[in-house]
Amino acid sequence: MTSSTKPVHVVGGGLGGSEAAWQLAQAGVPVVLHEMRPVRGTEAHLTDSLAELVCSNSFRSDDAANNAVGVIHEEMRRAGSLIMRAADAHKLPAGGALAVDRHGFSAAVQETLLAHPLVTLEREEVAGLPPEAWDSVIVATGPLTSPALAEAIATLTGEDSLAFFDAIAPIVHYESIDQSIAWKQSRYDKVGPGNIQGSDGADYFNCPMDKPQYEAFVAALLAGEKTEFKQWEHNTPYFQGCQPIEVIASTGPQSLRFGPMKPVGLRDPRTGHRPWAVVQLRQDNALGTLWNIVGFQTKLKHGEQTRIFRTIPGLEKAEFARLGGLHRNTFLNSPRLLDGTLRLKALPRLRFAGQITGCEGYVESAAVGLMTGRFAAAERLGRAQAPPPPTTAMGALLGHITGGADATTFQPMNINFGLFPPIAGSFKGKERKQAMAVRALRDFDDWLKPAPLAAE
Repeated sequence: MTSSTKPVHVVGGGLGGSEAAWQLAQAGVPVVLHEMRPVRGTEAHLTDSLAELVCSNSFRSDDAANNAVGVIHEEMRRAGSLIMRAADAHKLPAGGALAVDRHGFSAAVQETLLAHPLVTLEREEVAGLPPEAWDSVIVATGPLTSPALAEAIATLTGEDSLAFFDAIAPIVHYESIDQSIAWKQSRYDKVGPGNIQGSDGADYFNCPMDKPQYEAFVAALLAGEKTEFKQWEHNTPYFQGCQPIEVIASTGPQSLRFGPMKPVGLRDPRTGHRPWAVVQLRQDNALGTLWNIVGFQTKLKHGEQTRIFRTIPGLEKAEFARLGGLHRNTFLNSPRLLDGTLRLKALPRLRFAGQITGCEGYVESAAVGLMTGRFAAAERLGRAQAPPPPTTAMGALLGHITGGADATTFQPMNINFGLFPPIAGSFKGKERKQAMAVRALRDFDDWLKPAPLAAE
């Protein structure tokens, strides 16, 4: 890299954009990171911080031996991910999951990026297509892309944007939880990555319900007043992994007991028995003063949330730091519009990263940003950079969003072993997943080896 190297422009300072900017800068390529907040806000963000977590504070499973999410965590760590570095530095107790202090996490990402000599932050909205003078651009504007840019992309591609609703779970104050009813325990007493040494792994508050309480709660959810959709939003589907709790309840009277309120692996210390259903709360900040109601994304109106959620045993006097909400997410039909290195086929100077590509989840968004940053850096430096192999978690996710999925039915997807190619051999139980995890990390290490200079 020389002082004359032109910068790559990254539009959007969420997890995908922040990771893309970091990968570029670490490769020696100047970056101009454009973030529209606070010049223009969104329906979900509360601050103007880079990499703000607007929904859950969980990065989900950190088990790299048995879970595809844990595998992508480990791949990102090996690739020098800023997002994973900040997450590991600000992790909280959360059983087998990697949860983070959202404010400490975001601050760490922003401070690290702004301290890098090759990163420049511009607080401005990129309204419409980026200027032609920007010959290499990564669009990482997330699911809440500004209307002007979304319209310009739709006009350019001739494709209507797909969309889905994403719901946010409420957060309650610790001191308002009735600990004579709610008890602390992780399911099956599993100890996770956020536990300090000597912790017993009791990471969740558990609020028990008997059968009549559960049935009354479900009835209240179904009858509660919900947020009204605009006319153009009525046919927008929900993402399966982030459905509002009342939508889950509407699929059947027992659906919550087999979903976010499942009681398996838990016993009420007052009775010694497993409850009929359980509402869990997970620590949301490092101080332990805020607790997230797990899986309780909702489109109930705020007054209804307060009324209904205070019928949960242990939360009768709950004070809410944040009530749940609903926002509309947009994403590209990536299998049709993007090539194998995330370039827009209709305008290859544009690459896309993060949730706008149709991946779902914090780590998936950051992982796509990581790959996009590496692709753009290699292109700028005249190096060859093949996509990661499909046997890796990143390669499997990339393959899905750039062609593996059916473009006619494309929907957002979390990383899972179903996206990986089959592995030969006879395996029992978890052995197949474990073998796929070993293969993924081995092949990812090979992918990380320095690429040769591109042919002249």
